[in-house]
Amino acid sequence: MPQAAPADVLIVSLGSTAGLRAADAALAASLERAGASVELAAARTPRPARTLMLTDLAWARAAREAARAAIALLPSPPRSLIYSSTTAACFWPTPGAIRFDATASGNRPGRHGLWQRPLERLRLRQAPLLLPWSEGALAESPIATQQSGRSVVLPVAVEPSAAPGEHQQGDGARDIAAITYAANPAKKGLDHVLAAWRRVRAECPAAAGGELVVAGASAEQLQLARVALSEGGEEGVRVVGALEAGEYRALLRRARAFVCAPRREDYGLAQLEALADGCALVSTAAPGPYAALPLARELDARLVGDDLARGIRTALEDPLPDYGRRARELLAPFSTARVDELVARELLPRLLGAARLRRSD
Repeated sequence: MPQAAPADVLIVSLGSTAGLRAADAALAASLERAGASVELAAARTPRPARTLMLTDLAWARAAREAARAAIALLPSPPRSLIYSSTTAACFWPTPGAIRFDATASGNRPGRHGLWQRPLERLRLRQAPLLLPWSEGALAESPIATQQSGRSVVLPVAVEPSAAPGEHQQGDGARDIAAITYAANPAKKGLDHVLAAWRRVRAECPAAAGGELVVAGASAEQLQLARVALSEGGEEGVRVVGALEAGEYRALLRRARAFVCAPRREDYGLAQLEALADGCALVSTAAPGPYAALPLARELDARLVGDDLARGIRTALEDPLPDYGRRARELLAPFSTARVDELVARELLPRLLGAARLRRSD
């Protein structure tokens, strides 16, 4: 009986956030549309740890076990591997390409990345191919920049979440003043968002009867994160918790503004989704490879800066009439069709070419 053909690509998915899980699933689908056979190995969520160092250690071990188990179950070794994040690649059982939104050299400063940073530098040198989500992610790590000749910048595809006639609603159909995503309240700067919203509600007639919807974290999680909300809820603020993607995107289609104040942003997938669904993006100029930031500045620089309250007020009282159309135009490089073209033309040939080189070695 002939042996089954090896999988073209095994994706080792860290999946520590909803955004990472969605990005890995989208990459697998894109590779399959390009004609590749794909297996996805998802790391099991480890127990919560007290520090970022221990959290990364637990996730790196989980990714290693996921990779080992998947390779053992396949009838023959995969032709190529992609590790989703440098953390997933830290303890790899066999080398592979590394896809990352940011590096530990950028988002694990000081004591938070004492063991991760040196091991990451080694893995970035050893990887046959680097797949940063953005040019900013590549530029943030000197080691990755040195390997730019074997890198393919591969953004995460972002599309409107509804049919064109539905998602291009006018402001009159948008009954939510503002929305924010707070899956990691401290990192996302929810405290600054709430302070700005309270000020706007007190000063701006357009916001006085409106509400800020807080998605991505429950009221209990916000309490554990020491986010100051009034006992039993707060007028003008609605916490909806973690939602299914369809429910969350439906809220984006109803919101006039997406507001965020990240202390650091590794990519800004939530912000790109908000732009795709017609929200005005009000944001601070956060450090990190923030792919949505230059788009926000080009669309309306008045909405970007430290004064979030002024940005919210401008978005509600004086929106640019062609903001949504221009946002869709600027998001063209992030479209599924464009990413599929990049996967078929650049990624898959290089993945399988790197696999042939490893076998010949």
